[in-house]
Amino acid sequence: MRPIKMIQTAKRLSGIGEYYFSQKLREIDALNAGGADVINLGIGSPDGAPHASVIAALQDAAARPDVHAYQSYKGAAALRGALAAWYGRCYGVPLDPATEILPLIGSKEGILHLCMTYLDPGDEALVPNPGYPTYRSAVTLAGARAVDYPLRAENGWEPDFEALEASDLSRVKLMWVNYPHMPTGTLPSRGLFEKLIAFGRKHHILICHDNPYSFILNDHPQSILAVPGAREVAVELNSLSKSHNMAGWRIGVLCGAKERIDDVLRFKSNMDSGMLLPVQLAAVAALDLDSSWQESLNATYRARRALVYAILDALGCTYDPAQAGLFVWAAVPDRWADGFALSDALLQEARVFLTPGGIFGTEGQGYIRVSLCASEARLRAAADRVHSFIQKQPA
Repeated sequence: MRPIKMIQTAKRLSGIGEYYFSQKLREIDALNAGGADVINLGIGSPDGAPHASVIAALQDAAARPDVHAYQSYKGAAALRGALAAWYGRCYGVPLDPATEILPLIGSKEGILHLCMTYLDPGDEALVPNPGYPTYRSAVTLAGARAVDYPLRAENGWEPDFEALEASDLSRVKLMWVNYPHMPTGTLPSRGLFEKLIAFGRKHHILICHDNPYSFILNDHPQSILAVPGAREVAVELNSLSKSHNMAGWRIGVLCGAKERIDDVLRFKSNMDSGMLLPVQLAAVAALDLDSSWQESLNATYRARRALVYAILDALGCTYDPAQAGLFVWAAVPDRWADGFALSDALLQEARVFLTPGGIFGTEGQGYIRVSLCASEARLRAAADRVHSFIQKQPA
């Protein structure tokens, strides 16, 4: 038999490996299969259910005979209207539901859509370091070059605009930003969004704001689109994954000027179809919930965060208690080389997994990130294991 000739992958995959968490989950699954019972505090996948009314809306709609056909590429009018009302009510941003809103199959989809719509080979995009790894991957898949801009604790985890102005921006078309920031949980300082809009306008750069964490442990949700003139140079991605416990439902949205929505729709309409209508109608029910839903959700996360603080205190980590979002970002003590070393030791010796900050970029090497998406019982169990782990360490 002749050997099978290898089929080469496309050059666009060069330098792009498997997503870290995909790989790590296999390792954790293997440990669990051997009876390890790993407590996974790494991934920000909400462990609670959506509101009962949302599930009921899905069930009711799915029982109808007229909702199972292909849907509009622009999403159902009811969903676009609910998203516009949500933005007006919660962010103070008026949006035209007919032209300035594009529902997505999760906001992660929108990251790639934006890169594929606007980036060509030879173009560059600014990506935060540390930051969500998908920004870099999407830029690379589009054939462009990802250029890090460092975020550091001493600068409040915000861009150094002076350094950016001194760099070569001639090939930069997009800038990815994300506040509340992931992984550090940093809230935008007063005036940051205005600075970003001014920077984008000056250098003809599209500011792409990824905003899925604004309702988690944050009393004042903000949208970059609230800045006067923002729609000229900015778009915003949002999602119901974290705010409404609907991560697996894949309901996201792109908001921006009609021209931007039309541009992205040219790409998106060639890649997928609209979401199942019952899912869209259930999303309408979620968006119509009053503030008591968010208050209850945040009460749960607040109690869990206190337990995470206790774990980090036991490890000797330091952190900013003013963080927002589904995680706690913490600096590792000097006894550990970096976040990878501490994470690996905890997984192997305590069967507790915390995310090493280095997966988010070189500026995250000395940090770990802990998810709040675990029950109080599991967090207490993790704390017990961490205390035992600490007691076994040499003085």
